[in-house]
Amino acid sequence: MDSLTLQRNYHCEQCGSTFSQLNAYELHVHTHTIETPYCCDKCGRHFSNRSSYRKHLFNHTGPYQCDQCEKSFSYLCHYKRHLRVHTGEKPYQCDQCEKRFSLLSSYKDHQRVHTGEKPYQCDQCEKGFSRLSNYKTHQRVHTGEKPHRCEQCGKSFRFLSDYKRHLRIHTGEKPYRCEQCGKSFSSASHYKRHLFVHSGEKPYQCDHCGKQFTESNDYNRHLRTHTGGGGM
Repeated sequence: MDSLTLQRNYHCEQCGSTFSQLNAYELHVHTHTIETPYCCDKCGRHFSNRSSYRKHLFNHTGPYQCDQCEKSFSYLCHYKRHLRVHTGEKPYQCDQCEKRFSLLSSYKDHQRVHTGEKPYQCDQCEKGFSRLSNYKTHQRVHTGEKPHRCEQCGKSFRFLSDYKRHLRIHTGEKPYRCEQCGKSFSSASHYKRHLFVHSGEKPYQCDHCGKQFTESNDYNRHLRTHTGGGGM
């Protein structure tokens, strides 16, 4: 057992976040122990100082209130920007691909798709990202943080997309339906792989003998016949 390291998950009892590394867990727990005497009676959020608390209240009681969703804003510019959620207005258009955006920040993030700029660089693996949100999500690979926890089975996930896909195990939802045979799938990858059955496409080709396969597991099993790993 000396050569094996059993992974242990550290679970935060206060918010449900899960971590695979002790140091990341301890840093996270500290965020709960910081004294936060000011509590918002509208949403339950806590604040450590009065000024931050009063500033937050404008989110609920600000002078600019949306009559469609009752959300409030303390600044007129923020209120007008929010209205685009309901109107569908997208005033910012990319001059390279004509894609449109409702927020200037989203438009600027998109420009990096064309320029290749990646200003957010991980200092642990040097991987670069064009968006701050993607950079922050990537950090969980190193910290072990798994903030998305399934309430039904307790399993935790680093990424929201993986968490949502997991929920379909419990709900039985299969949103990807084949129009040719009516078969449904819970994940896009399984659905796309199924389409090869109808198209006849065999994307996995052996470099040794040229034989082609529809399924990656069949392809990998075949490779063993060349590498000496055995047949069936």
